[in-house]
Amino acid sequence: MSSSEHYLRLTVAALLYATGETQTDLAEGLRLTQGQVSRKQSGRASWTLADLDRLAAHYGIPVPDLLCGPDRALVRLPATRRAATLGGTQTVITPG
Repeated sequence: MSSSEHYLRLTVAALLYATGETQTDLAEGLRLTQGQVSRKQSGRASWTLADLDRLAAHYGIPVPDLLCGPDRALVRLPATRRAATLGGTQTVITPG
């Protein structure tokens, strides 16, 4: 696995977290199956250049910023794409 692939997987994971999307949500946006996204994220399959273009369109982030790693991609993520609560729903734990 190249470091570029590794950074792209980290970037996609960070974007999923920041937007509150699941792999299923991302798969629908990219016209892939959830299994395909899972294989790409686990390193069993590679993200293609076509996937990269679709990721950029899906998140509204230029391709070069996706390749610069999670920090740069998150800075470029449009505010309208961010989840109200990072990581999805927030759970409140009450004393038992």
